[in-house]
Amino acid sequence: MKIKPTAADIIMEALSLLLLAGTSAGLFFYWPSIPDKVPMHYNFAGEIDRWGGKGEIIFLLMIAWGIYLLITVTERFPRIWNTGVKVTPENRERVYRTLKYMIKTMKLIIAVIFTYLILHTLSGKNLPGWFTFAFLGLIFGDMIFWLVKLYRK
Repeated sequence: MKIKPTAADIIMEALSLLLLAGTSAGLFFYWPSIPDKVPMHYNFAGEIDRWGGKGEIIFLLMIAWGIYLLITVTERFPRIWNTGVKVTPENRERVYRTLKYMIKTMKLIIAVIFTYLILHTLSGKNLPGWFTFAFLGLIFGDMIFWLVKLYRK
């Protein structure tokens, strides 16, 4: 089944790509001015608990792009999605459309989170105390929102 993109799909996809491409370009252009040691791990409270070389930022960027690409490939094959509901000819369009929105919003959230993490890492400061809760709230809140919407009808 081919799911036609909506304006919201196109906007979320463009924003996700713009964030990741912008972060990549920014790292490329500002690489010489990035400090040699940057924070590479934070504890639950957002405090730095490991420092590493600036080259490790590339690994973080590769993870962001890898997740984005994996989700994008999965998005192209709706038949392999575990919908959680019985898909019938009557509800197929609604089920796949709802799940497509969930996938698009998840890609955007992941792009925002990784962009924020990379930019904040360059500052060399602790993460704000709210970051872990916001990160988990966004990821799980998004899934819960779309799954409730899926099961309600």
